[in-house]
Amino acid sequence: MAFDEDWAQLKADAQDRQSGRTQLNSAGPKDDLVVRQDDLGAVGNEAFRLHGELRKCTDIAGAGADKAGAGTTARAAAELQGRNLASGDELYSTLEIWTSQVRTVLQMCAHISNHLDFSKKLHADDDAEIAASLRRRDGSAVPVSEISKYVK
Repeated sequence: MAFDEDWAQLKADAQDRQSGRTQLNSAGPKDDLVVRQDDLGAVGNEAFRLHGELRKCTDIAGAGADKAGAGTTARAAAELQGRNLASGDELYSTLEIWTSQVRTVLQMCAHISNHLDFSKKLHADDDAEIAASLRRRDGSAVPVSEISKYVK
């Protein structure tokens, strides 16, 4: 079965399961993505954890750094270059490419974590503002039955 067929079947199954329930988290029947706060928190936390682990485990440029700050890989490349071996230049190139790619992945993890933290806070603030605007004059909450009159 092709991906499109699988996806269509999964969406149809999900819609069948939810057809008998009221959905307050969807703008219409074509929506097929629902994200909850705890889902966002889990993804953001995983991105934060991955960032920390990658930083520790992938720093080959700084591993075994000497007093000048050169890591063992850079020192090995310099030693090879000093002996007129072409592999010294190649090792430097590899180190530069590796470091650049690791930094890119680290930036992506940080961006995901920070963006999800920001999104959670922003939506929590929006929810609080909506809840405050859906109060009666005496401060009590407006019941769902009352709210649904305005939506029909």
